[in-house]
This record gives sequence, structure tokens and C-alpha cells, in this order.
Amino acid sequence: MARTDTPKPIRGTQDIFGDDQRRFQRVVDAFDRVRRLYCFQRVELPVFEATAVFARSLGETTDVVSKEMYSFEDRGGDSLTLRPEFTAGIARAYLTEGWQQYAPLKIVSHGPVFRYERPQKGRYRQFHQIDAEVIGAAEPLADVELLVMADQLIRELGIADGVTLQLNTLGDAETRQAWRAALVAHFTAHRGDLSEDSLVRLDKNPMRILDSKDPRDRPIADAAPGIDGFLSAEAGAFFESVTRGLDAAGVAWTRNDRLVRGLDYYRHTAFEFVTDRLGAQGTVLAGGRYDGLIESLGGNPTPGVGWAAGIERLAMLVADVGGERTEVVIAVEDDAALGAALHSLKLLRSSGLSAEIVATGSPKKRFDKAVKKNACVTLSLTVREGMRATSSEDDLDSLRRVAQIIPVANFPAL
Repeated sequence: MARTDTPKPIRGTQDIFGDDQRRFQRVVDAFDRVRRLYCFQRVELPVFEATAVFARSLGETTDVVSKEMYSFEDRGGDSLTLRPEFTAGIARAYLTEGWQQYAPLKIVSHGPVFRYERPQKGRYRQFHQIDAEVIGAAEPLADVELLVMADQLIRELGIADGVTLQLNTLGDAETRQAWRAALVAHFTAHRGDLSEDSLVRLDKNPMRILDSKDPRDRPIADAAPGIDGFLSAEAGAFFESVTRGLDAAGVAWTRNDRLVRGLDYYRHTAFEFVTDRLGAQGTVLAGGRYDGLIESLGGNPTPGVGWAAGIERLAMLVADVGGERTEVVIAVEDDAALGAALHSLKLLRSSGLSAEIVATGSPKKRFDKAVKKNACVTLSLTVREGMRATSSEDDLDSLRRVAQIIPVANFPAL
């Protein structure tokens, strides 16, 4: 009698298999290939950190910290958090592992991240991100290189159509302070018409009101003063250097002067690659410059810029990649030839060919079973007739390669 208490998957998680896994892996492989072209090093980070790492870096008033983090107390009484993003952990490692000696440091990572969110298409409570950072470089060139790298990744994935780079400047500290004061004055004058969430943001993080999707907030946010009227000469020159660099590299962009980052340590460049192919969740890659982050964690003032992208969200845009075709399959039509077949299998795999064996069930049906696997080359092995091979017309090169790897001389029993 079948059990009725089979465990169920946790809501907001996913098991990735088949076509979904192949698209997922295509994103990871393309990311690894592109990061090598740009000479970024790979780093591995813990899945959980001290809660303070994220509370101090993301800000205790942000939704991520106050509503979405998976935090728990371990047996020693320490508060730990499953990482909701990569940048804070990388900044912590930069300080605690002595990576300052390698600055400017170009690094990437990827893996699972965790946020307690309402599950929906393209959004999970455990999902996966790719992440790229440059730490210790104050020049606009670092921003340009990261953006060009992101653009190349999107093109290599074949998803550039319909994806737009939106770009803005948040200015330097002087610019940001003046703009923030103007925004507070503007939103305070309309306090009675703001949504409940925006009233909270007005006291704690007023720039985030510009991001509000609430219909009550949109007219007020759209009428808010833009940053350009408050840009210092230095901040304006920095942004111009970034845009000129993008133009020189042939990366198309559009200005979005309502694109913001609420936390005070963000400076200068903010950007998002957005698409209209994923409904309301249109951002596929986002980032910006965070020159004040490492200082907020107790380090010396250190410039930094980076971006992250959800692997699942990018994979949703990737075209079907098709199944992985096996290169060789061996049908053992005589059990006495099993040893020779296993020896052949080892030689094929050691030479870099993917190979399978069909050696169970009726010997008379094994060849038919092998053919159904649609390999590039199908081999049949018996003691009496030795090795026989077939291939499709466009796989003759594979057949010749197989013949070089496992000639008849390799089967002393035949």
C-alpha cells in the first residue's frame, strides 16, 4: 500500500531538471566564459553570514532586512542569516580576508540566495544569482567595464532583443544630500496624499518613494525634482565619462532619471537591464556604485561597483537549448562481450566522448534500445562478430574518432 505522507516541496523553492536545467546551465556557462574574457576571478562565499553583515550593509529599515531575510539563532546564540545577496558578503570578505592587498579587485561569484517573498513567476524564496564586483577602483572606467561585460553576457545568451540598459547618476555625497533635502520637502508637502508605505519611507528612506508602484504615489513621484538640478561639477563629469565610455564600446543605453538606490552609501552610477518579456518583474540585471559600503562595515573608505542578476530570470529568456546528445552508445548483444564493452566505454570517456551502454534486458532488443537513444554513433558488440558501428551521415567525423579510440586490437577476447 502506497504511503500518503510523501514529503512535499517547500513553497517558493524549485527542483530544476530537463530543459529548465539546461537553460540554467547555459547562463552559468556563459557567465563563466565572459568573466574569463574580462579577467575576473571567481570566489566562493559562505551561504550564511552574521546577521549584522546584512543589517549594516543593506540598512535595517529596508524591506530585505525587515521583512525578507531568513535569520536564525544558532546553538551558540549568534544570529545568522542565509544570504539575500552577494555584495555584503564580498565586502565582508574583502575586509576580513585581507583582500585589500589585491585592489583593484575584480571578482565574481554565483550560487543560491534566499528571500522570504511571495512566490510568483520568476521569483522564488531560494533562487540563484550571478554577481560581479570591482572593489578599490574609483574611476568611471570600472563602471564602464562592468556594464560592457553585462551587455556582452546578455548578447552571448541570445536575449539582447527587447532588453534595454537604463542608466542614471546618484551623484556624489554633496549632490545626494542636496537632492535628498529637495525630495523630503516635496514629499512632505504632499504627505496627506501618499500611501502608507511611502509615509514610512519619507521618514526613513525618502528616495525609495520614487520607486513606488502605488497609484496614489505615482503622480507625486513623477512631479518630484530630478537629480540633474543638484549635480556637482565632479558628479556630472563622472557620469559623462561613463556614458562616453559606453558609447565608445558600442553599448546602447537610455537615461532614466527616476532610477534610484535608497541607501546612503550608493554613489554615482545606477543601472538596470530591463525587458518587457517577463511581465511586472522586468529587471534582469541591476547594479551600481557603492563607494560608502565598506566604510559602513568598519573599513576604510573604499570605492566599489557591481551588479547581480537572477539566473532563473535570465534562463526564462533563453531559447530552448535542446537535449544533450550522447556521442556514443554501445549495445552489448552478447553478455560474454560485456567486459570488452566496459573496456571500450572507459576508453571513450577517457578520450572526452560522452558514452552510454545498453546491457540489460533481452539481448535481441538491446540494439533497438540503443538506436532510440539517438546518439551520434551506435555500436553493437558481440563475441562472434566483434564491434559493428552505425552513424548518421552528418556524424561521420564522430565515427572516425571512435574508430581511432577503440580499434579491434583493443578487444583481445574477440
